[in-house]
Amino acid sequence: MIAHINGRLIFRSPESVVVDVGGVGYEVCIPLSTYYRLPDLNETVALNTVTFIKDDTIQLYGFLTLEEKDLFMMLISVSGVGPRLARNILSGTSVDELVSIIAGGDVAALKRLPGIGKKTAERVILEVKDKVGPSRKTEALEAAGLPQMDSTVSDVVSALKNLGYRTADAEDAAQRAKKGCPEGAGFEDLFKAALRMLSKR
Repeated sequence: MIAHINGRLIFRSPESVVVDVGGVGYEVCIPLSTYYRLPDLNETVALNTVTFIKDDTIQLYGFLTLEEKDLFMMLISVSGVGPRLARNILSGTSVDELVSIIAGGDVAALKRLPGIGKKTAERVILEVKDKVGPSRKTEALEAAGLPQMDSTVSDVVSALKNLGYRTADAEDAAQRAKKGCPEGAGFEDLFKAALRMLSKR
């Protein structure tokens, strides 16, 4: 799997680019969110990529930021959303706006994006909303001037979610563990405390 490409940009269009890496040109499909920020031709470009193999064809999709790539991966995990449609969705609005639409459950706004019908919009919101929620919650805390999760608490939340706990429950348990543990407690102590709290529910 090709996960990253760094080379000379020798072709660019709103749909794809060609990157020369050691004399080999890789064609990479891109969304408009990436196209608008590409460097000039013959300059170096670095893309985070996703590889798709279909029949005898290998197709790459590339993104300038990890945020774009992560959102793309979330979108293609939804039933009925393939890589082409996911790219079209990312091309229809900015990443921040798309996250806001999904986090807010705005079906009408999502339907206005290219290729999205009502059922697909509803599925995207149902299956992706919980995944983008934490970042929007952090932004809301920042805007309100409230403290946000430190990196250790965030790691605990991530670990709990990997165990199958819902985002809201994981965040609540991690924050309560932080308050209940001594100052400076590390990941292991917070994680065990959070697990104890969740096991009592």
